[in-house]
Amino acid sequence: MEVYKFGGASVKDAGGIRNITNIITNCKKEGLLIVISAMGKITNRLEELTTAYLFEQDDVQQIFEEIKLFHFNIIQDLFPDSSHPIYDEIVNSFVEIDWLLEEEPTDAPDYIYDQIVSIGEIVSTKIIAAFLKDSGCPAIWLDARNFIHTDNSYKEGQVNWEKTGQDIQKNLVPMLERNIGVTQGFIGSTSENFTTTLGRDGSDYSAAIFCACLNASALTIWKDVPGVLNADPKWFDETERIPQLSYHDAIELAYYGATIIHPKTIKPIQNKNIPLYVRSFIQPEAEGTNITGLKNHLPVPSFIFKVNQALISIFPKDFSFIIEENLSDIFNLFHKHKVKINTMLNSAISFSVSFDYDAKKLDALIADLSQQFKVKYNTGLELVTIRYYNQQTIDRVTINKNILLEVKSRNTCQIVMRDKVAIE
Repeated sequence: MEVYKFGGASVKDAGGIRNITNIITNCKKEGLLIVISAMGKITNRLEELTTAYLFEQDDVQQIFEEIKLFHFNIIQDLFPDSSHPIYDEIVNSFVEIDWLLEEEPTDAPDYIYDQIVSIGEIVSTKIIAAFLKDSGCPAIWLDARNFIHTDNSYKEGQVNWEKTGQDIQKNLVPMLERNIGVTQGFIGSTSENFTTTLGRDGSDYSAAIFCACLNASALTIWKDVPGVLNADPKWFDETERIPQLSYHDAIELAYYGATIIHPKTIKPIQNKNIPLYVRSFIQPEAEGTNITGLKNHLPVPSFIFKVNQALISIFPKDFSFIIEENLSDIFNLFHKHKVKINTMLNSAISFSVSFDYDAKKLDALIADLSQQFKVKYNTGLELVTIRYYNQQTIDRVTINKNILLEVKSRNTCQIVMRDKVAIE
């Protein structure tokens, strides 16, 4: 039994859906589960719809109609016969949002977010399951919410592993014995059957959950790159594919922000010693990257860039030091405002952290911190993380940069920096 995961880029249009159909049908595997994201950039559009609804903006219906039109254009390409049942299925799926939009937004924003944004995965998987079936594939549509059970932490659902594992073994395994299952990434449900999401870009994590609970033989994540690269091509003209990668290095790269794999993905499959393959849906015959329990280090240094960073430096207001009690208060405030730290440095009289810039979160966090501490901050910064660095790699990324913060461990260097201002 295997699990395949396809992201939004692989199913952004009718051509993409035909392509992944060829990949799936050519595999001819029994016991295959396919986990699929929303199509293209639809999650972004659904987030825009959520914001428009919550703030009661005038363009709510316009955004919603554009989202529906995007999907129906794809359906018309794939299913020329307008009497095909998929048309009614998708209309009925969107009705759930129609009903919600008819009412004023009185529920908690995170709850509303999950009910709206999750529709992207529901619709994409229904379309793809129907096309696979019409192509002669024994595909069945499966609702991930029947299998992945979470608490009530909307937007960041925490998995109930015991109940999830039991339902997958009892109810999903028999369905996959003679079928190819098509299900959603990113979503789960509470004990009250309300939809939750597992965190932004959480479809990889969903695939890992299914993989671990199925005791699958492998997980393959299909991407638009030839495997795990040592740097993002948009930052480096020359990159190298990493053929073999250890679970440990994969977790480190994901934790520091490598976009190829969701940070939560690795641990569930590492616990079961299940190999993860990262392959290209553009060149499905290519080798890609194998992530396993091997002990070898990365063959080349790897670079991870994060832009639009904020850097906060926190100081005591009196003549005391930053001690354990202070750090506890500081971390509690970061947790309160849901600010995730990307790097940190502690000294006797200061504590500095960088994180993804969000104006509202930053202002609220500084307001709370300022009650107890003196706070300085900068925005518009870059964070580069180098795994298996040397001085040459540091020099490579810091040309014409002012370094504000540098943190080194045995294998990892993190640098917060900004462009030097030219002096005329």
